[in-house]
Amino acid sequence: MKTLISPLTRRSAPAAVAAPAGAAGARLGWLDALRGIAALVVALHHFDVLRMVPFGGFVWRHFDMGVFGVMLFFLVSGYIIPASLERRGDVRAFWIGRIFRIYPAVIVAFVVAMLMLPDGDGSVALLRTDDDLVSLVANGLMLQDVLGVINGMNVTWTLTYEMVFYFFVTALFTRGLHRHSGRIALGCAVVAVVAGTALTHHIITNGLGSPRLLLLIVTPVVLLGFAGVLSRSRVLNSTGAVLLGVTGLVLVTLNTRAPSFETWMIFATMFAGTAVYRAQHGQLARRPVLLVCAGVVLAGMLVGYLYNRGEVLQYTWTSGWKAWSLSYLAAWLLFGIGYLLRERRFPKVLTWLGAVSFSVYLLHIPLLHTIGPLLGIPPVPSSVLGRLAWTAIFLGAVLGASYLMYRLVELPMQRVGRRVQKAVDRRWPRTAPSAAAPAPRTGEADGAREGAPTH
Repeated sequence: MKTLISPLTRRSAPAAVAAPAGAAGARLGWLDALRGIAALVVALHHFDVLRMVPFGGFVWRHFDMGVFGVMLFFLVSGYIIPASLERRGDVRAFWIGRIFRIYPAVIVAFVVAMLMLPDGDGSVALLRTDDDLVSLVANGLMLQDVLGVINGMNVTWTLTYEMVFYFFVTALFTRGLHRHSGRIALGCAVVAVVAGTALTHHIITNGLGSPRLLLLIVTPVVLLGFAGVLSRSRVLNSTGAVLLGVTGLVLVTLNTRAPSFETWMIFATMFAGTAVYRAQHGQLARRPVLLVCAGVVLAGMLVGYLYNRGEVLQYTWTSGWKAWSLSYLAAWLLFGIGYLLRERRFPKVLTWLGAVSFSVYLLHIPLLHTIGPLLGIPPVPSSVLGRLAWTAIFLGAVLGASYLMYRLVELPMQRVGRRVQKAVDRRWPRTAPSAAAPAPRTGEADGAREGAPTH
């Protein structure tokens, strides 16, 4: 048994974790570049750029830009989010940082979208349903996609899986199980292959007969969990984190909207990204992690071939199994290339795009659905010059608006979050650390404060 466990749980030696402070920018540049590429690809996917190029139909049949973009996002997020938590060694600080990193931008994006778009536009559903209170609470918790509630904005489904991943990460951290990323990734991949499409959608919601009933159960449980992780007590931290983790596990297993294989491949992908980070920093042996990643990639391609067919396509929005499998492989290939080039400095345009990527992700559809009708531009202009002009207008508007939101909302609210964290620590000092975490280190983990990717 020892030979099976020790390669995947090896702690790093002190010399293995040290990195020059000046290298942090270069080390984080590859992550920013990948986030920027992912955001741009998703925006162009919803822009329907493939309809504007002669070979677009062939690409669509073999490659799905949406799957590629979000899986690349999830890989980067899986790589850096646990590092952010472990750098702090404090689940309360982690959650305060996450709240101020995500919610302000999401709230502003919702307000802007609802002001810009008419009621008939299906891309924004918040407060435009038959039960607006349920819509507001479920989307406020960012668990709508596993509560049987329509997404307030069609792109925010990924935030549900980000949130559940945070639940898992904090639960594992407080229980001292966070070093088992490789096993968890491989386990999720196996579940994806075995479960496939066996579980129907929204089992709990259908059994209760109403999303409202499920929300009445889940909301107090999640709020109790947050109260625990935000408290100053180590015991309450651990209890709250486990409560959140178990709640997330139940919901993603029994009440997800997405097919089971997609749901579990998302978590396999994220934990595989975490395993890569651990292997890089000597916390896990590299060869077993390489085998884990190969297994996850193989599973990702296999589930596409086995399950992404027929009626399932309406849930994955792909053209078929080839588009799913090849896009998943491509996300891993680009992540691998970025990782191999991580010591190099990336073009500033890509790192800048990575900085504004969250705003790009949130704003591109409201802007797309507003600017086109406002200017009287058809979805696919007839002339080549018209298509080029429309693409330039769209990208210019998205990047400009995203930069403004990044400067005026994201950065100021992240600073507010740090001030809130310090004030909370002064007012309610912690009785004990949340878990035995490694000492803070420079490099990627230090940059996680600002660099964690969220969609």
